[in-house]
Amino acid sequence: MPMNASDIEHLIKTALPDATVVIEDLAGDGDHYAARIVSESFRGKSRLQQHQMVYAALQGNMGGVLHALALQTAVPTGD
Repeated sequence: MPMNASDIEHLIKTALPDATVVIEDLAGDGDHYAARIVSESFRGKSRLQQHQMVYAALQGNMGGVLHALALQTAVPTGD
């Protein structure tokens, strides 16, 4: 059974409470998502480390019930 976007967002926001999370279902099948995550927690981290933080937040669901997730991570920008 595929994961829904709200479950993905909940897992990420639980691990990264300050994050702004936008999830898009790319294929309409609940298996292929894109996520844009902006979090102060990413500051000073490499892109790889940022993505590892998101994968850790997904608690092992990546590659299982969550088949594909295209990630875009960023730190907040000042106004």
